[in-house]
Amino acid sequence: MAAELPLLLPSDAARNREGVARVTVAAVDRGARADPHEDWVAVEEPLEIVIEFGPADARTRRTASLTMRTPGNDAELAAGFLLAEGVVSGPGDIQLVTPCGHPNAVRVELRPAVPVVLSGLERHFTTSSSCGVCGKTSLDSLAARATPLPGADQPWLAAEIVHRLPAILRESQPTFDRTGGLHAAALFDAAGGLLLVREDVGRHNAVDKLVGAELMAGRLPLDRRVLLVSGRASFELAQKAVAAGVSVLAAVGAPSSLAVDLATRFGLTLLGFVRDHRFNVYAHGGRLV
Repeated sequence: MAAELPLLLPSDAARNREGVARVTVAAVDRGARADPHEDWVAVEEPLEIVIEFGPADARTRRTASLTMRTPGNDAELAAGFLLAEGVVSGPGDIQLVTPCGHPNAVRVELRPAVPVVLSGLERHFTTSSSCGVCGKTSLDSLAARATPLPGADQPWLAAEIVHRLPAILRESQPTFDRTGGLHAAALFDAAGGLLLVREDVGRHNAVDKLVGAELMAGRLPLDRRVLLVSGRASFELAQKAVAAGVSVLAAVGAPSSLAVDLATRFGLTLLGFVRDHRFNVYAHGGRLV
């Protein structure tokens, strides 16, 4: 297993690590308004991801993305994002992750030998926390660097295990319990053991944080792992799953048509409406026992 990367993010220490903020609210019930009281909301702030690349004697810095996210695990988010976009392929491509001037910016220093094509990142200069930018061009870009996931016809995941996962995820969302405003992504093994959970106002950010953590720990590809997301399965989430080598993407909500197309093309098992002891199989059900 590769050693973890040196991460310098002192700004995290000054934040509420739980990603919540206090606000004053007044509840109205059947037309009657109660006295104002304090409540919790999920924090949403911008994050600028800056990459530094090029020869050691002629480095270049460029903004790779500007996204709205819940502060915390910013280094993981940046690493996961760059993996999904094909900028990095493993932890060895990243030299250092460090704050970049203020708490809402992080710089990822790539090793001199890592080639960077900036045109592929232009669509991400401004994204939102609610959805990512995707399309046929992204599918073609993924096809240029990814190969179909192995073992699509080898059963290893029991349906009964899948049924248990949403409850485990729900029990592992402390910030959602306080705010009701965060998405979550969780990684499970074949026995339903919970390996990692990340929360964020953006479902794609939650996945980036989770994948980034696994990337920096040297645990990619995520073969025979289940990635469960709390909302719908969009094209972008399927893209991130394929880039990380995830075998099974499961969603509490519905998949999009492009997510189904991508999963079918790249050998990703795609499950939707995973709740209430049922689910739909949209692609490559051969991994299910």
